[in-house]
Amino acid sequence: MAVLEARGIRKSVGSGRARRWVLDDAALTVEADEVVAVLGRSGSGKSTLLHLLGGLDKPDAGEIVVAGRTLTAQGSRELARTRLRHVGFVFQSFHLVEELTGAENVMLPARLPGAPAGGERRATRLIDELGLARVADHLPHELSGGEQQRFAIARALVNDPELVLADEPTGNLDPESGGGVLSLLRNLEGRAVVIVTHEPDAAAIADRILHLNDGKLVDESELVSPLPIGQAGHAAPIRTSRG
Repeated sequence: MAVLEARGIRKSVGSGRARRWVLDDAALTVEADEVVAVLGRSGSGKSTLLHLLGGLDKPDAGEIVVAGRTLTAQGSRELARTRLRHVGFVFQSFHLVEELTGAENVMLPARLPGAPAGGERRATRLIDELGLARVADHLPHELSGGEQQRFAIARALVNDPELVLADEPTGNLDPESGGGVLSLLRNLEGRAVVIVTHEPDAAAIADRILHLNDGKLVDESELVSPLPIGQAGHAAPIRTSRG
């Protein structure tokens, strides 16, 4: 069963004569244990797509289903609960709370009303598995970029979501740290992962690459002249599986 299904997604920006469609009949399906990359130039609508898939915004038309729940049919309260329990977000700018330690940042979603039980146990396990235990009591400004992004990934996973959405997750990282973060996302077990990026080398870790062209998602295999991508090895799976 697919974790994520999106069909007929349309989204416009602007109004009147300035209105344009950034997504026009876009569709994708992502299974558990599958990594899908959406590759497109800056301003092509990649972040808009990710916000729609995660229930942060609603499309003008179309249907989005996550873990059997139809986001496009939910009200704001139900949508917030779905995001909390079933979707994990990873952003380019980390979005860690500066006044909280790394460990406290990880625990934030687990302390929200409606979060599943066992958050402290999962947070401790994730921090250990991601090699962050020695810096768990550090504030964000005391951490490297790679450490901040790993804490952000741990926070995204702490409520055990079926779907992980990553928006340019290596955009603020050096190549070595970025490679570590991509390896981590590549090897999440039991989850569907969607990465949006403008970097072909980042997209190369995915099982499938979709190109966002003129508001539509086109599988790379269907392109006449696909963009060249770098080679990326697949490391052994890490123990950040669900459960």
